[in-house]
Amino acid sequence: MNPEVDTYISKAKKWQQEIESLRAILLNCGLTEEFKWGKPCYSYQKSNLVIIQPFKEYFALLFFKGYLLQDPDGVLVKTGENTKVGRQIRFKDVSEITRMESILKKYINQAIEVDKSDVQVRDNMNTEIQFPQELHDKFEENPALKKAFKALTPGRQRAYNFYFSAPKQSKTRESRIEKHIAQILDGKGLND
Repeated sequence: MNPEVDTYISKAKKWQQEIESLRAILLNCGLTEEFKWGKPCYSYQKSNLVIIQPFKEYFALLFFKGYLLQDPDGVLVKTGENTKVGRQIRFKDVSEITRMESILKKYINQAIEVDKSDVQVRDNMNTEIQFPQELHDKFEENPALKKAFKALTPGRQRAYNFYFSAPKQSKTRESRIEKHIAQILDGKGLND
């Protein structure tokens, strides 16, 4: 048990009992408890497997390589339309966790086996990101911006790309890019 997770749970305003219940199941499956990204995270042989995610209306157990898991019980949820890899199992109260304990253990053990097999992300998951022309123009004007952007993690690049590409008007896309240049040059992601 990680003392940082103890502190996190004691300060949680919501979902304390549910997080404790999930925690017990995860530790019982032989996972190592860590505190990453401000949340309880569980790994197997130093590889992140799952993380507990509290939200306003529900809380979830996110499987980092969830798309590789078989889902015979139909409990895995894709977290968003642009999500490639992660999948969640969502809960609204502790009774759901209690009722699903054997299913959860099955999915956790399956995640361990997937991790042991060292299956890699499918090639179509790593497709090249198509950036808006306005961003290419800024790269031409500012080579340091291009270098800083390319140094960001692929996930941060995608987040910026979705945000920059969303507006229909070029003027709005340019404005969004302009507002985030300093952040990119500092090596920060969109929500950092």
